[in-house]
Amino acid sequence: MCIATAISLLMILICAMATYGAYKQHAAWIIPFFCYQIFDFALNTLVAISVLVYPSTIQDYLRQLGPSDPYQEEIMSVNPTCLVVIILLFISIILAFKGYLISCVWNCYRYINGRNNSDVLVYITTNDTA
Repeated sequence: MCIATAISLLMILICAMATYGAYKQHAAWIIPFFCYQIFDFALNTLVAISVLVYPSTIQDYLRQLGPSDPYQEEIMSVNPTCLVVIILLFISIILAFKGYLISCVWNCYRYINGRNNSDVLVYITTNDTA
């Protein structure tokens, strides 16, 4: 319980840092949140790979839940291949959404970094027609 509380408080701190960094336009404050998102995406990808490689683990997990799950019998009666396809589809939707959020944070970081950059491109145009 203490570890879960510590992780939750750390996540709140990282999210607050990202919000503060975006508000005050400090790009370095966004990096911890970006790293967390990359780590979370990698873990979810590993879950998808494990479901793909070991499809029988889904039904084993459902058996371990015991009678506490009200829909356990209905889920266990589904064809195992169909169950794997449904779960992989669900995980791919989640991964696509997480990828989109990662790109949003990266674009925010690049925007703030570009805004704070002192290099300014100057284009000189002339109306000389000669």
